[in-house]
Amino acid sequence: MAIEFYGIPNCDTVKKARVWLDGQGLAYTFHDYKKEGASPERLAAWIDAAGLGKVLNRAGTTFRKLPDEDKADLDTSRAIALMVANPSTIKRPVVEHPGGVLVGFREPEWAAALAR
Repeated sequence: MAIEFYGIPNCDTVKKARVWLDGQGLAYTFHDYKKEGASPERLAAWIDAAGLGKVLNRAGTTFRKLPDEDKADLDTSRAIALMVANPSTIKRPVVEHPGGVLVGFREPEWAAALAR
């Protein structure tokens, strides 16, 4: 099973998710979107699969510190531009797997989606 794992290495949730994947013996390729970013096309695909509300991390410090005009009236295209410019505003982790996309780490959801 090809698993593409997107996140930020020092994020506690990303660390927990990686430990869980390792414990399940599931191989994955890690993409640091703080360093590598995420393309607008990839972000659009995640939003199509999971919804903007799930992909955009409105609760994080980075989003909260943005100017109000950057946060106001966010449609999909403006949100994608915001996430490209500020990768820390992307919820983490995001996992692409043959059955779809997982956003955030919830062990029961991951177990159901990734169980062998």
